[in-house]
Amino acid sequence: MSSIQRRLSFGLLGVLLVVGLIVAQGSLWLADLGLRRYLEGSLRYDTESLLAAMVRGPQGIQLDEQRLMASYQRPFSGHYFRIDFDSQSWRSRSLWDHELPAPGQTGLQKALGDGPDGQLLLVYRVDYRRFGQPIRITVARDYSPALNSLRGFQWLMLGVGGGALLLILFLQRLIVRRALLPLERTRQQIEQLEEGQRTVLDSSVPLELEPLVRQINHLLTHTEETLKRSRNALGNLGHALKTPLAVLLSLAERDELKAHPELHESLRQQLAFIEQRLGRELGRARLAGEPLPGAYFNCDEELPGLFETLAMIHNRGLQLDWQAPLGLRLPYDREDLLELLGNLLDNACKWARRRVRLSIEVDEGGYRLLVDDDGPGVNAEQREEILCRGTRLDEQVAGHGLGLGIVRDIVESWRGRLLLQDSPLGGLQVRVELPRDLSRSRRAGQ
Repeated sequence: MSSIQRRLSFGLLGVLLVVGLIVAQGSLWLADLGLRRYLEGSLRYDTESLLAAMVRGPQGIQLDEQRLMASYQRPFSGHYFRIDFDSQSWRSRSLWDHELPAPGQTGLQKALGDGPDGQLLLVYRVDYRRFGQPIRITVARDYSPALNSLRGFQWLMLGVGGGALLLILFLQRLIVRRALLPLERTRQQIEQLEEGQRTVLDSSVPLELEPLVRQINHLLTHTEETLKRSRNALGNLGHALKTPLAVLLSLAERDELKAHPELHESLRQQLAFIEQRLGRELGRARLAGEPLPGAYFNCDEELPGLFETLAMIHNRGLQLDWQAPLGLRLPYDREDLLELLGNLLDNACKWARRRVRLSIEVDEGGYRLLVDDDGPGVNAEQREEILCRGTRLDEQVAGHGLGLGIVRDIVESWRGRLLLQDSPLGGLQVRVELPRDLSRSRRAGQ
């Protein structure tokens, strides 16, 4: 479930980042817009104050400096004005030697203007008519402190937002992990089901999983019952045919038929073929009759007992040894693998002079089971005949006893390979190659 949690975490992180950036940028934009609207009213009041400070004097319109704010007199104070009328232009002393450009349109200007000492100015222009003359008043205020405050607020929001994001991700991870616990338990039960440790899934699951678990359990029960019926039917059929087949075999040995050698030999061969196929199909039914896989094969637990049994059966001083990676568990049915190894090792013990060895190797491709003996071996021509499809191993080499055809059926059912080679011990080596992922190999072969 870690991959699901990662996907959910990354998805939530992406959504929160996008939403957080949009909200943060939108908040800053709204704060900047609200502050400009607020300062716009203050700037309009400044223009009205400047208009009121314009009086008629002996030499025409004059500006009463006593009515001006003190900040207009102090250089670089952040408060500036410019008055244009009758081809004249007045500007505040606070501008010093900086020229305040006259805006091209009335109202609050969207773009910030350049001010003295590197300041950024919020500029506002109003056109009036005073004493019968058109007057254009432009006022400006330093907006840099407000921008610095907004930037500080932006960093504060980023810090708070980052902390909140981490907290949300942590809480989301806890919530998702808690919500996915039923799925994790179901996954573990499916693994136990695959290993043969249980036969059904627990029905005590959340409401959303009940239909899935119910259908799986129903499918398992139905499959088990169907396979049991098929196995029993095939077994009953096989047993029912054994007696007539035995009678036919005994009739085939009567003197009347022996008087016709060709007929006798043909009949005997066909009956032997029927008997062989019957045994093989019964073996296949046993393989297909397991509704669920059995427990996995634990080498450290199973092999010592298997070799002790072989030593008791072949009590003639044979050196029996095996080697496998420590703690290796083969993902195959325990009973089938015991039967496979039992047949191969029993045959090796029958023909070995002094030594039999089992080696289990693991690589990226799968598993290799090597059974070696120091017996007489089998020549290359006979090995090809032994591995021909549809023939029994123990019927190709007279008296060699390489085991039952069920060995090859087990290997084929696992999508593996069975090879016969020269053994380093001097006899025969039976090499079984099995895929690592049994379920994937079965799907590939379907």
